[in-house]
Parts: sequence; structure tokens; C-alpha cells
Amino acid sequence: MSDAVKMSTAEDFKLLPYLAADLRRAQVVMHGTSDEVSNLHLWLGVLSPRFVPVLLCRLAHWFYRLKLGPVAKLVSLLNFFLFGIEIAVRCPIGKGLFLPHTQGTVIGAWSIGENATIFQGVTLGAREVDFSYQESSRPTVGDGVTIGSGAKVLGGLILGSGSRIGANAVVLSDVAPGLVAVGIPAKTVDKKPDGHAAQ
Repeated sequence: MSDAVKMSTAEDFKLLPYLAADLRRAQVVMHGTSDEVSNLHLWLGVLSPRFVPVLLCRLAHWFYRLKLGPVAKLVSLLNFFLFGIEIAVRCPIGKGLFLPHTQGTVIGAWSIGENATIFQGVTLGAREVDFSYQESSRPTVGDGVTIGSGAKVLGGLILGSGSRIGANAVVLSDVAPGLVAVGIPAKTVDKKPDGHAAQ
């Protein structure tokens, strides 16, 4: 894998540890540091519309890895009907996935690293119809990437770890680690030392 994207692999995918990491991250994002997240908040978070789609996504991928493709597709279809999100069952996604909102989101990436945040209306996929699901035609997303509402990330490109994609951006080429991509077509801008994008 390219040095441009540091990411965990999902080769060691285990359902419960991944779900626990997803739930903890969702609670930290919504309620503050991990010290401030009580066990009650964690259990209540299981019912959150920000967590249930992640739960269904993980179940679908788990069934896919168990070679139970039809069951995986049924779970994925349930996610689509309930939350308006379509996630390819074969796409490995690292721990800590957070979906603040889901409606209109399509995730057909080659792979997604840890601690990704994906807002509503995002499309991650091929530029043209790709039923064979090839790495060369689908995005690879690094660790800690945030993708803003309505963004489209298309083709066999890499979003480097820590990069941020602005709302409604159309990304057609690689984004280096730590940079911000905005516009149509998206262009990258440097971050200032304090973490804000350069003006």
C-alpha cells in the first residue's frame, strides 16, 4: 500500500471489537472525551440513529466474510430502507466509523480506514458502472478522514490519512494526507498549524 495513505487493514475483522470501537467513538464525538462517557450513555447509544446504520453495516460485512452473501445483502437492504444509506457489503471499513446523518449516502469505496466520519449525501464510488468492483476504479480512504455533506469522491484515487473533503466537493484525484479538498472539481488547500484550512 502507498505511503500516501496510512490505514489499518480490516484483515483482522472481528464483529464485537469493531462495534465497541464504533460505539465508543460515536459517544465521544457526541458527548466529549472518553472520561465523560458513562456506561449508560454507551448502552443508550446502541439505539441511536447514528449508530444503528453502522451496526447494520458491520453485520452485513460480517455475513459477507462468512460467505453468506444473500444474508449480507438483505441486511444491507434493510439499512437502505431504514436509513437511506447504501454500503457495499464487501467494503472493509476500519474501527471508529461515525455517520452523523445517513440519508442519500452511497459507500462503494475499495476500503476505508479507522475513525472515518462520513456525512449525508456522500458518494464514494466508481466514475462508471463497475459491477466487478475493481480497486482501480474505486476510492481508498485513509485513517481519520472526514467527508462533508454532499461530497462526491469518484474513481481509483486515494484520500490520504487525516484529509478533509469539503461539503459538495467533487474529488477526482488523490488528496494528500492532512490536506483539505474543496470545490468542483476539488482542489486541495493546506491546513494552517492550528488545524484550520488556509484561506
